[in-house]
Amino acid sequence: MSDEISSSHTSLRDVLLGRLSESGLAPETREVLRDLLPDATVRSDRRTRSLYLRSITAAGWRGIGPATTLGLRPEPGLTVIAGRNGSGKSSLAEAAEMALTGSNYRWQDRTQIWKQGWRNLHDHADPQVSVELCAADASAPVTVRRRWSGTGLDDCRTEVEGAASALHEIIDPEQISLYRPFLPYSELGAMISGPLTALHDALAQLLGLELLSDTDKKARVLLKTLSDEVTTATTLTGTVVGELSEHEDPRAAEAATALGGRRPDLDRVRLLLRGNAVADDTALARLRRLAGLPAPDRQAVAAAVARLRRAAADAEDVRYSSAEDARQLIELLERALDHRRRHPDTAECPVCGSAGRLDRTWADGAREQVERLQAEAAQAQAARRELAAAVRDVHDAVHPVPEWLQGDEPSLAALWRDWAACRAVLEPRELADRAERAEAVLGDACHQVREDATRRLDEQDGRWQTIAGRLTEWLRQAEVAERAQPRIKQVKAARVWLRKITDELREARLKPIAEQSQMVWKLLCERSSVSLGSVSLAGTANARKVVLDVSVDTVDAPAFGVMSQGELHSLALSLFVPRATHESSPFKFLVIDDPVQSMDPEKVDGLARVLDLYAQHRQVVVFTHDTRLEEAIRRLGIAATIKQVSRQTDSVVRVDPVSDPVAQALNEARALSLDESLPQDVADRVLPAMCRVALEAAFLTVARRTLRLAGVSLPDSEERIAKAGPLTGLAALALAVQHDTVLDIIARDHGPWAKDLIRQCNTASHQRPAHVTDRKDLIRRTERLAKAVLDQ
Repeated sequence: MSDEISSSHTSLRDVLLGRLSESGLAPETREVLRDLLPDATVRSDRRTRSLYLRSITAAGWRGIGPATTLGLRPEPGLTVIAGRNGSGKSSLAEAAEMALTGSNYRWQDRTQIWKQGWRNLHDHADPQVSVELCAADASAPVTVRRRWSGTGLDDCRTEVEGAASALHEIIDPEQISLYRPFLPYSELGAMISGPLTALHDALAQLLGLELLSDTDKKARVLLKTLSDEVTTATTLTGTVVGELSEHEDPRAAEAATALGGRRPDLDRVRLLLRGNAVADDTALARLRRLAGLPAPDRQAVAAAVARLRRAAADAEDVRYSSAEDARQLIELLERALDHRRRHPDTAECPVCGSAGRLDRTWADGAREQVERLQAEAAQAQAARRELAAAVRDVHDAVHPVPEWLQGDEPSLAALWRDWAACRAVLEPRELADRAERAEAVLGDACHQVREDATRRLDEQDGRWQTIAGRLTEWLRQAEVAERAQPRIKQVKAARVWLRKITDELREARLKPIAEQSQMVWKLLCERSSVSLGSVSLAGTANARKVVLDVSVDTVDAPAFGVMSQGELHSLALSLFVPRATHESSPFKFLVIDDPVQSMDPEKVDGLARVLDLYAQHRQVVVFTHDTRLEEAIRRLGIAATIKQVSRQTDSVVRVDPVSDPVAQALNEARALSLDESLPQDVADRVLPAMCRVALEAAFLTVARRTLRLAGVSLPDSEERIAKAGPLTGLAALALAVQHDTVLDIIARDHGPWAKDLIRQCNTASHQRPAHVTDRKDLIRRTERLAKAVLDQ
């Protein structure tokens, strides 16, 4: 790759100009390209700070009721947020996306019914989502919050707190769209099942080659314009030749001969016109201008005036001052409501000090009044906009006085000036009346002038003069076409060269992204028979697409036809991650929701390795309900922070740190054992069951290790584990012994107490479980056996 292609500091315009000087193209073609080349577009670099997530908070949002905060370490590293389906974990991921982008992929291009579940059913008094961002330069953190005051998803306002006062100061909408650090599960599938034009455009935009596409677009427009000019001249030639054939004048026959050859003789036509002094006749030229004088479009003016009068009447019905008062009162009421939310224990008015004024009844009434005032303010604003649009509509219908009319027809020019003066009138009713009167007078005058000019032309010019005027029109168009012919060739040559350079630069800039995609694919699908080769962009307009070089056992194959669902998701990740982690992105974090779905165990291991690889330089936050990812991370020794999301009644969501399944189960059992109010019959059933969970987690870890050392593949390992059954089955699998001898083996290796412990844990599911005489001792024995199993 050449330095000029790889350097991010080299202007693309400079690259093209440098290539152009060495292109070998004709000087005229190079000049065409220089004219077509627009000014270089420089991507915004106002916000070059590297941003990390410090926390995500949601309240009254989706599955989250009372406010829940997910704390994160604002630095590179892997964080896994685990939780069952419905626990609220995806609500947290969507909260971050909504806070920073103002939208959610779940509802993109969906009908309104998809958006109705955005508000939590149990707690929706003050719905809001927020993220706290930290920059790598250690500057003060910034909180971006979106808070809803209405019932609609769009009825929200954005608040920014901290080192910035406005969202655009820290988040560039173009960058958040370009590098998009969020990948929800719904988008994971849509990246492949959706239109490939969208994926093409996302990658093409990332390459920064918009300048090339803009230049080629201008070239296409210019080529069409030039071709249309030639086509118009050719069509006009045939029409004029037909008209000339109807005249007996020998000059008409001579003109027909000049036009009828393979290439019309423009010089001969010029001589004919000069010999008859048609082109130089100032009086005839004046009459022709007057005969073709354009008049105001009466129908359009009438429609615009009618619209203006309607808008003026509607605007008068709306009390503008009341609308302004409404906005001020809305702000006052919202501040009072906010005060009540922050001080819920007191109903005292902060202004007058009256007690009991800001109670719940007042708050409900205030919210109803805010909604009514907002509707009134919106109605006033709509009336203002419609009135302004109607005024512009009338102004746009008024055209200035034609410059040539000033000298040719002073009286008509005066009427036209009265008409043009309407553009300076701003008062709606005065404008409607003046425009209507001025157009009526001017339109009638123009009509009369055209009729008079046409009649005088017929009288003065005669039949030949009409023919000469037609020839003059033809000559003008033929000269335009004559100049267009060589330029058409130049533009075509320019487009050929431009396509070649575009392909070369696109391939060079896409190469590192494609290499990353291949690397991610290999990690995710290490043992798959499907191989991913090159990734390229092809096609234009509606035929643009992403071309994926896919093969099955070295045989080329259509990508989407041969891949399983898990492989398709892996492919989507392979295309998403390089884009989201582009070196130019200011977002040093990735938020991925449920990437494990449809993946087999080997792909889950590959996913863990991919996440670990990018977590070396990025903050990677993964939400998942599938425990296999946690297990793969622990088994592979990957450093990760794991947190558990759980949902209680009334949409109360908790986020707790998790060490490992064994320790977690023991901690929960230990906490329950310390509860003195726990009834004995409940303790007899629940505590052994919780201890059994801890032992099952320990034996499960050892079973996976045993199978791996025995060379059993991951799919077969998972199948054997699923068939092993509960505690004793897992123990037999872990110790590689028969099921009916496993308890004796455990007693031999650890003592009879271990065998008794397993039996006690198993009796928890019986109708009459064993009596737990010493709760603390049960926990200690469970912890002892679990540790011994893990250490063996």
